[in-house]
Amino acid sequence: MQLSVVIQAGGESRRMGRDKALTPFLGEPLIQRVCERMAGLGDELIVTSNHPQELAFLNLPCFPDLVIDRGALGGLYTALAQARYPLVAVLACDLPFANPALIRFAWERAGAVDVVIPDSGSGLEPLHAVYRRETCLPAIRAALDTGKWRVDAWFAKVQVRILERPEYAHLDPEKWTFINVNTPEELAIAEALARA
Repeated sequence: MQLSVVIQAGGESRRMGRDKALTPFLGEPLIQRVCERMAGLGDELIVTSNHPQELAFLNLPCFPDLVIDRGALGGLYTALAQARYPLVAVLACDLPFANPALIRFAWERAGAVDVVIPDSGSGLEPLHAVYRRETCLPAIRAALDTGKWRVDAWFAKVQVRILERPEYAHLDPEKWTFINVNTPEELAIAEALARA
């Protein structure tokens, strides 16, 4: 089954003090690194951002949020609404070690379920997961319409397959996949890991 890959660049980046998507990581914008890691994985690669003009250098379709000021849940809705294909991998732009092998692993396990989401051991990772567009979109829309904000607020309405760490540990032996960079300090640590 065909796969859309969507990189989300909609966060406010308050703790970073600048747009995380454009923050240099080893000399290139962080979002460019994530896009390059996912290139060739699916049948389309798109971006969501409320500042599409700033991401024109990616040469990728870029879509602003369809539901304004609703955080990650609004961004997820936009990602699924703008994707063309039945299964949609959604990733945050602040994951310098975004893992295409783990996305493929999740995609291959979608089967008849609606969401395939890894549990990092610290919680579920909704912005490194695979969603079934047809069933998830109305469930997310209903959550938005009833004032929900949590990105997983609608999970009870669909079939969710959680990937436990032992299932995918061989694809993430260093436990780097879900490292995200919200602050300059976290950025420096991630860059040091990448150099090593």
